[in-house]
Amino acid sequence: MCGIVGYTGSQQAAPILLDGLKKLEYRGYDSAGIAVMDDRGISVSKVRGRIANLCEKTDSGRSVPGVTGIGHTRWATHGAPTEENAHPHISNDGRFAVVHNGIIENYIPLREELTADGYCFESETDTEVIVHLIEKYYSGDVRQALIKTANRLRGSYALGVICAGEPGKIYAVREASPLILGAGSGENFFASDVTALVAHTRNVIYLEDGEFAELTCDSVNVFDCLGHAVEKKASRVMWDVQAAEKGGYEHFMLKEIMEQPGAVKATIAPRIKDGRIRFDELDISDEELAGINKIMITACGSAYYAGCAGRSAIERLCRIPVEVQLASELRYSDPLIDGHTLLIVISQSGETADTIAALKECRSRGAKVLAVVNVVGSSVAKLADYTVYTWAGPEIAVATTKGYTTQAAVLYMLAVYFAERLGRLGESGGLTEELLSLPRLVQQAIDMNPAIPSLAKKYHASSSVFFIGRNTDYAVALEGALKMKEISYLHAEAYAAGELKHGTIALIDEHQPVVALCCNPSIMEKTMSNIIEVKSRGAEVLALTFQGNQKILPAADDLLFIPEVDPLFSAVVEIVPLQLLAYYVAKENGCDIDKPKNLAKSVTVE
Repeated sequence: MCGIVGYTGSQQAAPILLDGLKKLEYRGYDSAGIAVMDDRGISVSKVRGRIANLCEKTDSGRSVPGVTGIGHTRWATHGAPTEENAHPHISNDGRFAVVHNGIIENYIPLREELTADGYCFESETDTEVIVHLIEKYYSGDVRQALIKTANRLRGSYALGVICAGEPGKIYAVREASPLILGAGSGENFFASDVTALVAHTRNVIYLEDGEFAELTCDSVNVFDCLGHAVEKKASRVMWDVQAAEKGGYEHFMLKEIMEQPGAVKATIAPRIKDGRIRFDELDISDEELAGINKIMITACGSAYYAGCAGRSAIERLCRIPVEVQLASELRYSDPLIDGHTLLIVISQSGETADTIAALKECRSRGAKVLAVVNVVGSSVAKLADYTVYTWAGPEIAVATTKGYTTQAAVLYMLAVYFAERLGRLGESGGLTEELLSLPRLVQQAIDMNPAIPSLAKKYHASSSVFFIGRNTDYAVALEGALKMKEISYLHAEAYAAGELKHGTIALIDEHQPVVALCCNPSIMEKTMSNIIEVKSRGAEVLALTFQGNQKILPAADDLLFIPEVDPLFSAVVEIVPLQLLAYYVAKENGCDIDKPKNLAKSVTVE
């Protein structure tokens, strides 16, 4: 949530900060600001609303001179989205400016203490206690003031700090919130996300919790909570700035939907060699694998629904019980987990706060942790015993598309890989061929649905949309409904089709849109009976089915198609038309598709 950037070098800082903040818009925000330092001191510019307003206020940064600065996009947590509450916050003496991602849990007693000490607060935020603590503890050494301040804070924070007494220098602090350093030539950076940096450098350093960084134009120094130097190695970002641009598409979401065939191929193809799946990164022994008697999958949002889609493949092939739990529930559930449990943690960013907390809770009970993430060097990747990267590339739109499909693809491959190693599969050649065909089938699912924009015109004004399905179709329906509600703001809910008579059917009336997923031939007749049920009550049915399914033609009002696919692996293909439907419905409704209201790409606070 939110985004921070910092720059020091020889160029004017404000335009670089504004450009970095634009790259972080997808994270979600409601206000923005920058603080730039020159020989006259620190100049702060803040606005409510979009970065475009900040660009207008600062003449695209030209009215704020200086070669050192920090910037922030804020999502309101403590205090309304006002200019006063926007970051950066400045100390009473004007010496320090601070930007902050995260939440300070003990800010109330700290605020009371600082108020009693005579410090004046200009905002309602938890963040402002930080800048006043730094001022309080400063006695000529910024590094020591930061260490003392961090020792007083409870919660999560990524901090960017500048001091008027130290021109050309920026400071960064991390605790349970993502923060990355960018090492350039004659200039250095920090940011919440790599996307803000790749236009300037692809050499990045990942800070760990409890680490501090001091950056000048020609040096990057990292130290621990005692002030001792920490040796850090730079990593090379393998994708370039073009991968994070729209490339001619109207929205990042549409671009990322269209990138899915390539993303799924990048996830699958390198891991299948000589007809067998290979996870060279999984150093798990046969004995450890044989000792697993339960698999728990945990995640949030779309990653959770990817877990729901992958569950049946793992259970059916491996014959191991699999539970899927929301990370926000698992962390507080006193889970029945021990050393014979494999916890599979799924997160696109690898920084999801609830997922990290659930991971730590389960590890404390003895579970081995396998992470499925996209971002190299993320917190989840570092905390896990084993990590499988999805290799999906940057995903900018808040509503995930290729993140979900690549996560589901990894779970499918894990199902085949584990089943073969456990001796429960026999020949796996047929299944690996099915997996290798998924990129082609995803492309076909895009190509065979040119009517989706027209269908969106028909359904966009509906007050609500129901999604129904059975088995894997139901798992996909959950993600389809989420996509619809996330970006079009239509009320959308998914129901297991067999549960319609247990209450849900009371909501069906004349012209109620129902999206019915009917892609599993083995339960086709059961799903067809549910379609007839809702049709008899006046519903308008938009059915998603495989091409050539003649049985469904008389029952449905409208149709979406996918190519025939093994139902065991169908979620990767089924979801694509539903993503496109949500996109075009949102477009008809004039919604901000890449930055839906109240949502953030990476939820880094509870």
